[in-house]
Amino acid sequence: MASESWASSPATRKSMQGNRSRDTAPELALRRELHSRGMRYRVATAPLPGVRRRVDIEFPRAKVVVFVDGCFWHGCPEHHRLPKTHTDYWAGKVEGNAARDRQTTQLLEEAGWTVLRFWEHEPVAEVADVVERVVRELRADRTASG
Repeated sequence: MASESWASSPATRKSMQGNRSRDTAPELALRRELHSRGMRYRVATAPLPGVRRRVDIEFPRAKVVVFVDGCFWHGCPEHHRLPKTHTDYWAGKVEGNAARDRQTTQLLEEAGWTVLRFWEHEPVAEVADVVERVVRELRADRTASG
């Protein structure tokens, strides 16, 4: 006997399975903006040995990682709305994602990384301003102290 799917219909299941875990439109927009500012970075890396967690953007020399969190999947307080069907499943799924996000941030910070998290709806230029400022400051600090 097959267990009930988390999806309310086969079409919903197919749509949700098509969601990307990397190279989302907000992530690509931020990467384009950072690149246009002369910033170079790594994409979809796992900076912690032995920990299966990927970051969206990594600046290894500055030890800065960036996440662009989707409003639905990560529970944005401003935009997240639970679906009308299978609400218990989705509430647990999103809370689990948020808990993993908090743990990932903690692990990275304990390993000496600066973690920057943004919501997908935040203006790209403003996010890029913050990322650029933090990365350039930390690179300068590391160069001066090293």
